[in-house]
Amino acid sequence: MTVWLTRIAPDPRSAQARNDTTGTRMGLALHQRLMALFPPDAGEDPRARFNVLFRTEDTPHGLHLLMQSTHQPDLTRLPESYGTSLSRPLDALLDALRPGLTVRYRCIANAVRRPGHTTRAHYNLPAVVPLHGAAADTWWAGQAQAAGLTPHTIESTSLDAAGGRHGKRGTTTTHALVRHARTRFDGTATIQDPKLLRTKITEGIGRGKAYGCGLLTIAPARGPQ
Repeated sequence: MTVWLTRIAPDPRSAQARNDTTGTRMGLALHQRLMALFPPDAGEDPRARFNVLFRTEDTPHGLHLLMQSTHQPDLTRLPESYGTSLSRPLDALLDALRPGLTVRYRCIANAVRRPGHTTRAHYNLPAVVPLHGAAADTWWAGQAQAAGLTPHTIESTSLDAAGGRHGKRGTTTTHALVRHARTRFDGTATIQDPKLLRTKITEGIGRGKAYGCGLLTIAPARGPQ
């Protein structure tokens, strides 16, 4: 099964690109835009079927979209003048995973905890509590271990939440605004279980995958760690 990595550089002059990458519904808007690049007859959950994951990246050349999938996207379905785009297979990188290899990683994830009913009632907590700082680092260390990695360094950065209103475009039904906290995790780690790591790279980490969370990318580390 080939895993595809796609990079899209939206053109800020495109009104459609601006609408997708700004505002309170940015996460869901991008999800809808990117899912339009895949076959429409994929069942009830095409995101899961094609393992579509994405995130936004601030680069010296502006905002870029990074998307991963197990089905090659049809980039001709992007609106005219939306921006530049390129897809490439990740087979060589994934086939090279081996125990003991040190890698650099990045993941924007929905780092949260879900307190039990008693704890929520006692401390008046919401159903989902976003994690920050040391608590987020501890959460990520557990996720990394579960993905076949032993982290050496963890640098976490809180980002603006991503969200949107559920429901199909063009309907008049009012839906509650959904927000997902996002934290970017960067660092180095050693691969312990290549098979498990490949699975987690393909399927994603944590919740909020339709809102730009969960995409784990790695690259071989160079130089002393």
